[in-house]
Amino acid sequence: MAKPFPAINDDHRDMIGRQHIFFTATAAAGARINVSPRPTDCFRIIGPNKVAYRDLTGSGSETAAHLKVDGRMTILFCAFDGLPIILRLYGTGVSHPRGTASYQSLIDEVFAGEQPPGTRQVVTLDVDLVQTSCGYGVPLFDYVGERQGLARWAEQQGEDALKAYRDRKNRVSLDGLPALIE
Repeated sequence: MAKPFPAINDDHRDMIGRQHIFFTATAAAGARINVSPRPTDCFRIIGPNKVAYRDLTGSGSETAAHLKVDGRMTILFCAFDGLPIILRLYGTGVSHPRGTASYQSLIDEVFAGEQPPGTRQVVTLDVDLVQTSCGYGVPLFDYVGERQGLARWAEQQGEDALKAYRDRKNRVSLDGLPALIE
C-alpha cells in the first residue's frame, strides 16, 4: 500500500543513503517522457523538502529541456537488496547550468566544492510529496561497483572539449526543446 508523506523523514533519509542508483523522470507536453539512471554519490538531501544532484555530461539533455518547459520531476529510489521498498520524490525541478551563479553556489554549499570532470549542471527538486510503496516486485541484485567509463572519458576530453561537446549535443532535446545552455 502506498503511503504519502509531506516531507523527507529520517527513515526516508536512511533508505536513500543505502541505495546505489536512483532514477529521474521528466516530461513536457508533446515531448517524449525521459527516465534516466543516476549514481547516488551525486545526490544530496538539502532539507526536508529539497534535494539536489550533480549531473554529468551526456549525449542528450532531456531533463534540462523538460524542466525549462514544464518543471515536473519525479525521483525514484528502489531497494535492490534488504527490505523491499520503493520511494518517490515528486515536485518541481530546476536546472542550474554550469557557469551560472546558482550552479557555483550549489557546488560550493551543497557539494563542498566537489565538481567531478564533466559536471554540466546541478538539478534541484522542491519536493511536494514523498511516497513509499512496497518493493515486492523489485528483483534482488548484488552491487558490484560504479562504472568508470564516463569519468575517464570526461578527464580525457578536458574542459574546453567538454564545453564544445555540450554546445553540440546538449542545446536541444530529442524533440527540439531548448535544453542546456551554459
